[in-house]
Amino acid sequence: MPTINEDTPMSQRGSQSSGSDSDSHFEQLMVNMLDERDRLLDTLRETQESLSLAQQRLQDVIYDRDSLQRQLNSALPQVCIFILCNVNL
Repeated sequence: MPTINEDTPMSQRGSQSSGSDSDSHFEQLMVNMLDERDRLLDTLRETQESLSLAQQRLQDVIYDRDSLQRQLNSALPQVCIFILCNVNL
């Protein structure tokens, strides 16, 4: 987007740009806005994909954790019995 020269008086600014200049600036502004929208949509899509992958990985890790916890819980009583038997000897 073009910058406004602050040193130029307002009366000269109006005379410097014609209707077609104004239209071209407006069109360029619209193009810039559409480009920015497209860039933001691409970023949103990538972020959503990344979130989906992270959520799937989290579910996998939770499943592994629960599985290991069940294995530990089933083995722990046997370990305690083994230790108690060895202590009593």
